[in-house]
Amino acid sequence: MSDDRPIEEQIRLEYRGKVAWITIDRPEVGNALNPPCRDRLRDIFNSFNTSHRARVAVLTAAGDQLFCPGADLTHVYETDRADDIPDRVVGDARRMMLDGQYTLFPAILDCEIPIIAAVNGTAAGMGSHLALACDLVICSERAKFVEVFARRGLVPDALGPWLLPRIIGVRRTMELMLFADDLPAEKAMEFGLVNRVVAHDELHSAATEWAERLAAGPTRSFGFTKWLVNQSLDADRRTMMENEALAVELNTHTADSAEGLASFRERRAPVWKGY
Repeated sequence: MSDDRPIEEQIRLEYRGKVAWITIDRPEVGNALNPPCRDRLRDIFNSFNTSHRARVAVLTAAGDQLFCPGADLTHVYETDRADDIPDRVVGDARRMMLDGQYTLFPAILDCEIPIIAAVNGTAAGMGSHLALACDLVICSERAKFVEVFARRGLVPDALGPWLLPRIIGVRRTMELMLFADDLPAEKAMEFGLVNRVVAHDELHSAATEWAERLAAGPTRSFGFTKWLVNQSLDADRRTMMENEALAVELNTHTADSAEGLASFRERRAPVWKGY
């Protein structure tokens, strides 16, 4: 099923002060992502590193039932191959993933501002990992997560096999991926997949509260903190000491670092500029 609306209407970006709100709005396919929408998300997240227009971002979706069910399976991939070449050959899927979804997830994980996922409904497959790649996850009580791959005889992708073991451990990851059962929001919080579960009609206000609090904070410090925590998942002790020393060194040259020390000496509340 095609959507003739401009891509800017399918993946909406709105700035509210220093908070960027990104909304997946594709009701005809339940907010599934086709390649153009996926790439727009990637480009939006990458843009935050240079524009400095936003100091925090919220990723959410339109509607009351679905956050994102994953890839849009109705999308038709076109090729310009010769008639004697099959539409799909060995290596195509790998290249499509490396050039596609595996450019989106690094954009989220490496984004230099905090990203909050406000999950309004079902997040399945790649859609689940889209939320879990964010730094903080707030869920509606109606939300649920589904590692749907085994239901279709597929192999988990979209960095799920990397993300989930690091968040909830190997045993629970295996349980979710092998059985592919729905994981309700409250259970997801019990597992440690999400930070908060709120009443459905309070999701927007809860996300706004956290976003505005972060938007008023020391943005560069947050960025270095995010980088260090994500690096810690793979780095050895010596590398982490080097990373921490580098982050501290760089942060000392920020305006907010100077403000933090000045406000401490002057016994007043700091006023963070975000740089």
